[in-house]
Amino acid sequence: MTLHDDAVLVLKAYEGQEELRQVYLDHLSAHPDGMWKACTAGHVTASALVVDPAAGRVLLTLHRKLRMWLQMGGHCEPGDPTLTSAALREAGEESGIEGLTLLPGGPVRLDRHAIPAPCNWHLDVQYAALAPAGSTAAISDESLDVRWFGYDEVAEVADASVVRLVEATRARLAG
Repeated sequence: MTLHDDAVLVLKAYEGQEELRQVYLDHLSAHPDGMWKACTAGHVTASALVVDPAAGRVLLTLHRKLRMWLQMGGHCEPGDPTLTSAALREAGEESGIEGLTLLPGGPVRLDRHAIPAPCNWHLDVQYAALAPAGSTAAISDESLDVRWFGYDEVAEVADASVVRLVEATRARLAG
């Protein structure tokens, strides 16, 4: 199975955000290269919000290029066998935390956002990753900083898409 096929299966199984989910599926149907950065019509990306539920906090990265506080994530790579593995790889690389596990239940949210050329559009499939107790983060080459924020602090530093991801993650954790 290809990464493209896996993404289609993940999106077909995802419940919620029906209209946006269909945009993703239509994109992948129209663009066989829709998983890759080279697809200038946009491409699917994978991200994960790193969460420490016991401490009521999330880890955000100050993205080097965008200069925004975001969840960990980015482009899929040819070695990624699945969309979930891409999200977990990105979370580990950008957080420096070993032993992350994805929150069960598949993606938490979808978020489509404009990105400067040549990418143009990211169709982000957003997961949540649970950090082991006592985890220490490290700044990656893609970040200016990484920092833990209490759930209620996120709205002060991040945009609405990150706030919605935190809210959806908290709902899944409570559920």
